[in-house]
Amino acid sequence: MSKREDYESRTEALVIPLVEERGFELVDVEYVKEAGEWYLRVYIDKEGGITIDDCEDISRKLSDLLDKEDYISDAYILEVSSPGLLRPFKKDRDLERNLGVPIEIRTYKAVDGSKEFVGTLKAYDESSVAVETEEGTELVFERKDISLMRKYIVF
Repeated sequence: MSKREDYESRTEALVIPLVEERGFELVDVEYVKEAGEWYLRVYIDKEGGITIDDCEDISRKLSDLLDKEDYISDAYILEVSSPGLLRPFKKDRDLERNLGVPIEIRTYKAVDGSKEFVGTLKAYDESSVAVETEEGTELVFERKDISLMRKYIVF
């Protein structure tokens, strides 16, 4: 397990009880370096959306736990936020929540000349995702070939 994976896993274990006792959902934890700074990002959600006060509450409590556990050796910035409308689907629960909803899929390699697809999410399993296009065609993608999946929103 890499340092990044260890930090993310240990942070997830600390934050899950905090979000669950408030009826929130932990969407993702990521430890990334951007512009020379390390960031520990925690994405939370709830029915009706997360507020700034929700993020502040989790951030303060998690910060105290992180200071106590002290397992991250680098200087870092802690961010707790909503994942946003266009968040990528990373877990099966994201797919479960969006069954029957239009989604966007991007692939690493072109399929029939395209890397971007839109369709209604019909099914998924551990290795594939199926969508139905507006034309009624069913497309099945291997998960290993998908670079991005997210809700399709027309602005």
